[in-house]
Amino acid sequence: MSLRESPFPNGFLEGLHAVGWGLIFPCFWFLDRLIAVCISTTLERMWRLEQECYLHPLKVVFGSILFFILFVISTPFALLGFILWAPLQAIRRPFSYHKQEQSIPMENRNARWEEMGKISFGFLTANLCLLPDGIARFNNLGHTQKRALVIGKSIVQGVTRPHIRIFVDSPSSCGTVTPSSSLIPQPNASSYGSVDASGELPDAIEVNEITPKPNCNQNSNHQKHPPRSLRTLLRDADIPMEVSALFPPSVDIVCLQEVFDKRAARKLTQALGPLYGHVLYDVGVYACHPAGSCSSFKFFNSGLFLASRFPIMEAEYRCFPNGRGEDALAAKGLLTVKVDIGLQKGEKRMVGFINCTHLHAPEGDGAIRFEQLNMLSKWTSEFQTLNRRDDELPLFDVLCGDFNFDNCSPDDRLEQSHSVFDEYTDPCRAAAGKEKPWVIGTLLEQPTLYDENMRTPDNLQRTLESEDLRKDFISPPVALDGVPLVYPEADQPWIGRRIDYLLYKEKSGHRTEVEELTYVTQLAGLTDHIPVGFRLSVSLDSEQN
Repeated sequence: MSLRESPFPNGFLEGLHAVGWGLIFPCFWFLDRLIAVCISTTLERMWRLEQECYLHPLKVVFGSILFFILFVISTPFALLGFILWAPLQAIRRPFSYHKQEQSIPMENRNARWEEMGKISFGFLTANLCLLPDGIARFNNLGHTQKRALVIGKSIVQGVTRPHIRIFVDSPSSCGTVTPSSSLIPQPNASSYGSVDASGELPDAIEVNEITPKPNCNQNSNHQKHPPRSLRTLLRDADIPMEVSALFPPSVDIVCLQEVFDKRAARKLTQALGPLYGHVLYDVGVYACHPAGSCSSFKFFNSGLFLASRFPIMEAEYRCFPNGRGEDALAAKGLLTVKVDIGLQKGEKRMVGFINCTHLHAPEGDGAIRFEQLNMLSKWTSEFQTLNRRDDELPLFDVLCGDFNFDNCSPDDRLEQSHSVFDEYTDPCRAAAGKEKPWVIGTLLEQPTLYDENMRTPDNLQRTLESEDLRKDFISPPVALDGVPLVYPEADQPWIGRRIDYLLYKEKSGHRTEVEELTYVTQLAGLTDHIPVGFRLSVSLDSEQN
């Protein structure tokens, strides 16, 4: 069954919704600018110091006054728009669908699947913090619209590159070397900083500037403890893993979180649509939820976003009903999707299931996240039972997203022991509360996002590969209240908080393996999370009963 693109059943309701939002948006935008003009990121403060710019206080004062006046003037129109907009949310489908012909080619790594007896699929998950600009600045990230454009181009640039691995076999080598951003032709670097009068960002600070790769043999004897190289740990890794300055090639499905801003979602859709062809965005509910109830008002959607090069057959969104505090203002939940892989084995059509989520955020609320994991397990099972057909052959079932808990913090012990990790396989997990030694945390420390070791893809790649470096820039585990934290344990590496997950479930009759797992640094300076990708290999040797 083909999905309709509009979230409304007819053009009249869609037009009425557009009029309502059009009346609300100016008020929303002025409020957003009022907040943004008062809050600077550390990058902007660095730029002002370098440029010796001392007029910023005047900009704050006069900008605040201007945007406050405009906000007050636009409020009556926003109230009128709200009267039109809010009731329509009860009949709005909780996502928009964009479909177009693929115009950007991507390497097909399954061209010889019948001969090889297996098929592989690439998946990527990333939290982008694409909140309205004023709110994003509380996370030390600004210029949401500009970031969305750069992120979209970066994903396209990375996944469309050839699949290249470079092996260096010499006593002085670093081991396996993957292409850094300096080995691939680059588009013009996108600047990132405070906006000038022309609307362009200054050239003083480059987001994707190209820097030389570090010398792997630099002397570190002056340190008290020599740095523990990640590449040393890779010798004992049970799956191929790499830290890459570029997105992995041939990613089939991209799952994103915190794409809350509607304009940013459209920019991502415009960038990724020509490559993937099938995009779900603006996922979630608004206003009173459940409909008719005033107990919970949703100011933001779920922030979930999915781009797939496979046609989407079915899609369903469910909202978590147990959000609390500031998290309850967003419609966080689960997006479950069934895709048509476009191949057949015998009389059966090959399909796949992908589940994308973003769990409750505040620390100390483990019981809420535990209950949400219960819902995930139940909802994914119900969706697949309802949408499974006898003439179909499911090849993958992936659960991914920002779970907002890790596998090393004492404060997250409850979530770490959940049965979802019995249903799905986490390739980075050794046991409850224990990561595999080669794993890297994915949550970055926000105050240091623009440090020299973090600002560019190559520098961030070097930082993640060194244990002594990354412990200064990845968020440490969360201790229990009143209990001193002892981390890491003796003879264990420092990993940090890994809250971005890619899990898979092995389907009956097929052997599923992780071909490679990638930590991506291409979005250095653009988000406070490390994107994670993996490639699953599904064996077709045995028939499914």
